[in-house]
Amino acid sequence: MLGEETPGLDPYFDDENNDSMDQNGEFILPETLPILPLRNVVAYPGTVTPLAIGRDASRQLILEAKPNDTIIGLVTQKDADIDDPIFSDIYSVGTAASILKIIKMPQGPIHVVVHALSRFKIVKPLSVDPYLEAEVIPLEVKSRFTKKLHALMVTVRQTAQRVIELSPNVPEEAAVLLENIDHPSAMADFLAANLNLSIEEKQDLLEELNATKRLEFISVALVNQLEVLEMSHKIQGRVRESIDKSQREYFLQEQLKAIQSELGHGDTQIDEIKQLAKTIKNAHMPKKIEAEVLRELDRMAKLPSASPEYSVIRTYLDWTCELPWSRSTEDQLDIDKAERVLNRDHYNLVKVKKRILEFLAVRKLNPTGKSPILCFVGPPGVGKTSLGKSIARAMGRKFVRMSLGGVHDEADIRGHRRTYIGALPGRILQELRKCESRNPVFMLDELDKIGADFRGDPASALLEVLDPEQNNTFSDHYLDQPFDLSRVMFIATANYTEPIPLALYDRLEIIELPGYTTKDKLSIAKRYLVPRQLKEHGLARGKLTIKDDAIFSVIEDYTRESGVRNLERELASICRNVATDIARGKKRKATITHKHVPKILGPIQFESELALRTGIPGVATGLAYTPVGGELLFIETANMPGKGNLQLTGQIGEVMKESAEAAFSVVRANAPRLGIDDEAFNKYDYHIHVPAGAIPKDGPSAGVAMFISVVSLLKGQAVRPDVAMTGEITLRGLVLPIGGLKEKILAAKQAGIKTVILPARNKKDMEDLPKDAKKGMTFKFVKTVGEALKEAMADRSESKRIRG
Repeated sequence: MLGEETPGLDPYFDDENNDSMDQNGEFILPETLPILPLRNVVAYPGTVTPLAIGRDASRQLILEAKPNDTIIGLVTQKDADIDDPIFSDIYSVGTAASILKIIKMPQGPIHVVVHALSRFKIVKPLSVDPYLEAEVIPLEVKSRFTKKLHALMVTVRQTAQRVIELSPNVPEEAAVLLENIDHPSAMADFLAANLNLSIEEKQDLLEELNATKRLEFISVALVNQLEVLEMSHKIQGRVRESIDKSQREYFLQEQLKAIQSELGHGDTQIDEIKQLAKTIKNAHMPKKIEAEVLRELDRMAKLPSASPEYSVIRTYLDWTCELPWSRSTEDQLDIDKAERVLNRDHYNLVKVKKRILEFLAVRKLNPTGKSPILCFVGPPGVGKTSLGKSIARAMGRKFVRMSLGGVHDEADIRGHRRTYIGALPGRILQELRKCESRNPVFMLDELDKIGADFRGDPASALLEVLDPEQNNTFSDHYLDQPFDLSRVMFIATANYTEPIPLALYDRLEIIELPGYTTKDKLSIAKRYLVPRQLKEHGLARGKLTIKDDAIFSVIEDYTRESGVRNLERELASICRNVATDIARGKKRKATITHKHVPKILGPIQFESELALRTGIPGVATGLAYTPVGGELLFIETANMPGKGNLQLTGQIGEVMKESAEAAFSVVRANAPRLGIDDEAFNKYDYHIHVPAGAIPKDGPSAGVAMFISVVSLLKGQAVRPDVAMTGEITLRGLVLPIGGLKEKILAAKQAGIKTVILPARNKKDMEDLPKDAKKGMTFKFVKTVGEALKEAMADRSESKRIRG
């Protein structure tokens, strides 16, 4: 056994030539020893330790020593950074050791191999120059063999054997040596020297003389180290299995390649990778995006072609390469030519054409400027979508149209992430891929009809797309890389702006496309609609002539709209009727006048009921603005015995209900001035109805008409049949401005209205009305309901002045 209690076990010690051995072969510790301070090393009895000696004092000690003869003391420093330690810098307990071999090098430190023999304690320092020397006494190890100690040794040996098995850098001889150690102190010293412990813990073990306590400490340390090694071994096993599987697949793939090569078949996967690399290079992506795409290509190259991930990456690379990163069309900046194209394709629309020409002028002066985000707002059939096509043609750009009606999933805009099966980019990138250009005219149709549900809000996803400050780094979920949309000219369309979220509305430049006048429709029909329908129905020039009075009859009697969509539909019916007669040989050519229209289209669809409706007290004619244009709104008021209650019907919204209640309150508040008996409000209930009852209605602009209707009923006076009115009222009787002025006036003109009562604050908006829309009509601008009452009632002399 090793240790100072077990003499004669030192295989390196020569008994015959050493004066440190007694007659029984036991080691005798000299009373004084030269001390060799050690850094970061604790020497245990029974161990052989190589040392590198570099400090001057230590070199002097070794040079004076004789191998296999000199006994020195090995003591660990408390602080390894001290170069010239004294006794206070070293521990008091160390190990006596014999020098086995000294190797002197021409340069550098002296290498020494020492054999530690027994513990000692410094009792008295003797000198520090030229090296440390001290008076020492031996320390006897305490060990008492018991069943507990025996069991502890068995446990420690088994644990240590398992640690040796799992430690890759420990030689197999260590297990054999451990098996042959029977003394508890020697076993504790052997294991302490090889355990991964701190210097302080190793020094504590050296100073501990009770072998049982040392083994208990070492047992705990061994268990901790064993847990770490087993966990590491388990992890390495998993990694090894994965590597083995990958290597197996790799070898099989290589064998398959060799077989294909012998059969004369090329490696399709390698050819595919090369082709993709070439395509990526030709796509001219931004450098960062190209680096990321090449990284994906490299990952795909390491996968077997049968792997599901392979096809996912391949689809991603195909989409990425096919996007127009650098492909674009050159803008045609000839402003005069663009103006001719716009005028040829569309009648009137002066404001819109002016805005497009301004954009072209700015682009000509500043080619790198940002594209505007326009939004065309107007009723159906006024040419919003076709105007986008004309803009693209005028600029020499490609045209893309995306309908947003009914879209309720954010993924339609931004796409799905690649983790989903069948994931694709959003519609924005899909359409850009189809048109193969990074700067098309991109029309977002029906922006006001976009939906939202639990799958997300597409309108919020459009915030980034329609913001010139952000869309240069638009990020699609599928692509997961920024794509520049700043060169795209986005044009949105909507019938009305109320449903558009405020944040999205703020990013749009609104351009209103009001409805057409009768004169406008006649011109559009002659210049665009009739020639197009003749061509579509195979009617050559001269085969069919439609007179102006026939077109006017169709406009007035068979259509009631702001646009021209129904007008074109009715003209198509006329063309089909004539085409049928010509195909049967009944006619060779035809001329259609207003007399022929009822025979082809049937009875007149729209007749004015104005005189009938307004011929009795309690009926007033209001004007309304709807998504399909302006309309007349007939306000009917009736009374019946009751207690002054007010009932509202006609499927009207909350705002219109409040407007009716306000009008009724203004009448009651001003009853004496209006010549109305207060008892009329105590003896009768009142009912205000807005036909037609099946159509939803809302808005505050019917306030004036409701006021006039109630006053007309209570005074028993009819409202003038040729007067229509619009305006919001307050409880003070003020008349506030309204919107949709042009559409309302056009509706009044079509219905035969001669006088229109309007809020005074809308007078400035009359400049935008075409002259033919105002021709033959009289406009009365009022500030209060009293002024409106004077203009509306059949007998003006009976109107009273009210406050406001």
